[in-house]
Amino acid sequence: MNRRSFLLSSAAVGVVALSAGRSWAQAAPLTILGSVPSLSFPFFVHMLNQIKAQAQEIGGTTLIESDGQNSAPKQTGDVEAAVVQKVDAIVISPLDVNSLAPAVEQAVQAGIPVVTIDRRVDGVDGILAHVGADNAKGGEAQANAIIAARPDGAKIFHLQGQPGAGPAIDRNKGVHAVLDGKDKYEIVFEQTANFARAEALSVTEAGLTAHGKPDVIVCANDDMALGAMEACEAAGHTDVLIYGFDALPEALAAVRDGKLAGTVEQFPGEQSRTAVRIAVDFARNGTKPAQSQVLLTPIVIGKDNLDKSERLSEAG
Repeated sequence: MNRRSFLLSSAAVGVVALSAGRSWAQAAPLTILGSVPSLSFPFFVHMLNQIKAQAQEIGGTTLIESDGQNSAPKQTGDVEAAVVQKVDAIVISPLDVNSLAPAVEQAVQAGIPVVTIDRRVDGVDGILAHVGADNAKGGEAQANAIIAARPDGAKIFHLQGQPGAGPAIDRNKGVHAVLDGKDKYEIVFEQTANFARAEALSVTEAGLTAHGKPDVIVCANDDMALGAMEACEAAGHTDVLIYGFDALPEALAAVRDGKLAGTVEQFPGEQSRTAVRIAVDFARNGTKPAQSQVLLTPIVIGKDNLDKSERLSEAG
């Protein structure tokens, strides 16, 4: 599903229709908190930039930008401060789905509309909406790409994301849902690298030492895929198929150049923009979204469909 087809999907049409024909800038001014887990990750830099861009496009909004700094207490404190400040809405991608629940619940109880993006907060009633990708389907897409590329079977390393993060949990489920029970596809090494490139490099080196060269390395994000790529190149293993997730510009360039086999596009910019539109429409007009959960279907980007990626123009 590309960006245009998502915008025309039944889940999104209701959201877009709410905004059609309205002059946002003439409405009452709003203050919105936009919070992401950590700006040390390019994915979240892009996401926060798109939150800002949509807020500016709507007009009449003041955006408070929150960098969680990869710390649940820091992100919790930012949300709590926004509640005290009585912001009009919160758009948040939580670092940890459990640790952020009390702060999100506090915001909901204070009457502040909350829209989560990318990562859900389960167990909290009253969240206005969640906009994200179907990460389990993204994991399934990675696994199916492996099967298509290696129909005769494969020895696989699996680098998992940060424990407790919703996308990491769901992507892991998706990979296993497809590969488990298929004897030709053996995951011989599986370990978290916490979504971090440097950690993925060292984890992959450990896997190579313990298990030798794999046929495939599947990673829960692009930073880990790029770290795994560096480890394989240093070991002289340039024919390992490596799959990432997030379609970062650097990863797209590596796919284009044949260094990565593929990456998963989940359209984070469209997630962010849609979440802001939902939050603003409710804060200004009391209009609830047609659906409380809007999920985009991720796709695997390879050399043959690079044009479907959201950030190809940024690839060096």
